[in-house]
Amino acid sequence: MTLEDLRVFVAVCRAGSLSAVARELGCTQSAVSQHVKRLERETGVALLERQPRGVVPTRAGRLLETAAAEGISGLDLAVRQLRDLVDGHSGHVRVATGATTVRHFMSEALVTFRRRHPKVNLEFRTVSSGRGSFDALADGTLDLAWITIGPPVRGIEQRPVVELPWVLAVRSDDPLAAHASLDAAGLRDVRLIRLPPNSTSATHLDATCAESGVRLAYDTSVADWDTALLLAELGVGRAVVPAVPGLAVPGNGELRLVPLSGLRPLPVGWAVRRWDALSPPARSFAATVAEQRRQRLAVSPRTAPPPPSRSPA
Repeated sequence: MTLEDLRVFVAVCRAGSLSAVARELGCTQSAVSQHVKRLERETGVALLERQPRGVVPTRAGRLLETAAAEGISGLDLAVRQLRDLVDGHSGHVRVATGATTVRHFMSEALVTFRRRHPKVNLEFRTVSSGRGSFDALADGTLDLAWITIGPPVRGIEQRPVVELPWVLAVRSDDPLAAHASLDAAGLRDVRLIRLPPNSTSATHLDATCAESGVRLAYDTSVADWDTALLLAELGVGRAVVPAVPGLAVPGNGELRLVPLSGLRPLPVGWAVRRWDALSPPARSFAATVAEQRRQRLAVSPRTAPPPPSRSPA
């Protein structure tokens, strides 16, 4: 039983496919299968169950996967920390995020961090879901993930950084653009652009509106907040989105952002495997982003200028 056997086995359990792991590793499916067979010979139990559309771990396989993932993550962390001991200002920080997050939440922090730590290698990875981010944190392939804070996840620590109020995004010539603010009841008969389905932000929005007895209706779906804002600006729909940093309320130009009162704000922030096990560069990067957000909130005006005077429809 080798470390490589265990790495391949964990990858197969996560992917549910021998061929997918073979493609990722650039080897044959037979080579991947040999790693699993070697583990099965040494443990004396079947670790995978073959199914028509792939493989799933048996009960014994799940036990080994959990232990192996934990051990591999610990070893990877130890190796990274040893490297950091050699040169405390160098190392790697691997972050799950995307262009929307970097633009709205991290742009200033990135400049500050790069100035403070010029030798640190920053790596940003796009992960398609919160579950994917949590898996990558758990197996040690990521250090930090910027997420919408949600229910507790076993083996993952979440730390809120900022709470985002909700706004209704509409085109400037939309009748709703004349309102200084709206509450959940004002959305009762409004068809909206849906936030990413099954996302934490969409679930949070539906839940906070339900607390006011309002069930939202949708006719369009998007993959990210920026796309929802663009569609609203083009006049092809209305969207309820978090007031991400950098957006003026109520907005200028063709887009209007109408504040929504009475809705629980959306918490966003960091997810990690263990805060006390973060490498010094990763801990510094997370702290720098939080520091910049606090500074921005401290100088941001509490109120915004009203939209052009119009008669409500």
